[in-house]
Amino acid sequence: MPFRSLAFSFRMAHTTIRKIVYEVCQAIWEEMNQEHMPYPTVERHLSIANDFFLKWNFPNCIGCIDGEHIRIRCPPNSGSMFWNYKHFYSIVLQAVSDANGRFLYIDVGSYGKQSDGGIFSASSLMYHLENASFNVPHKRKIPGTDVLAPLVLLGDEAYPLKVYLMRPYSGRGLDEQREVYNYRLSRARRIVECAFGILCAKWRILKKEIEYHPDKAEIIVKTTCLLHNIIIAREGFSSEINIQRNTPATEINNLPSFKKKQPFYRCSLQYTGNIQKLFQ
Repeated sequence: MPFRSLAFSFRMAHTTIRKIVYEVCQAIWEEMNQEHMPYPTVERHLSIANDFFLKWNFPNCIGCIDGEHIRIRCPPNSGSMFWNYKHFYSIVLQAVSDANGRFLYIDVGSYGKQSDGGIFSASSLMYHLENASFNVPHKRKIPGTDVLAPLVLLGDEAYPLKVYLMRPYSGRGLDEQREVYNYRLSRARRIVECAFGILCAKWRILKKEIEYHPDKAEIIVKTTCLLHNIIIAREGFSSEINIQRNTPATEINNLPSFKKKQPFYRCSLQYTGNIQKLFQ
């Protein structure tokens, strides 16, 4: 509901409504973020990795990362810094989601013109991962094998390949193992896209232009992510989402067949090979 409509309903100035909304969001974030978006522990990472393997059939995954553009009103004297490739002004919400659609980490407020990879490179998340201060276990066996591999985040083609961050193989004409790897990674990574979809559907302010300066819009977006986590913790995340509903039929039909005894074995080897390739 627009602030002017709220102002009319409560017989208050719309500037007062704006101030109240901002102060309430700020209070919610400051009081509840440590409880519902805590800094991850080693045990938490291992639990998330187990969930990803059980629900999305991808091993050693501690989260999926992606970015979402949040529409804002163009700030004064900002030039084209907030103008994005979708042709509107925005700040970027970059988030890491667990296997149940909860946000583990969020970074809000980057310029709309920045790429996902550029935002990640400048983020505190990459700093902690590079310096081994994110409490990620060093290596773990891939389930069903004796192969040791790092625990990693999953991202799309916009992100760099790192020992702690896997992305799809690019290009066409990929061999069978690489096609399987790309499909499995993309299938698992869609959980963060589902999380963004649920977030924007629940908090409709994110679907329209936020009438705040970017600094204040940042707190509002953070609060919606926090409330999203609270709702998922209380009501759960729908496990009946059909992950293949948006996958083109041709993509599914062209997937290679597997031996039923070990359907994930080839993908596991390719996953390990993808990490080893980084050090060649």
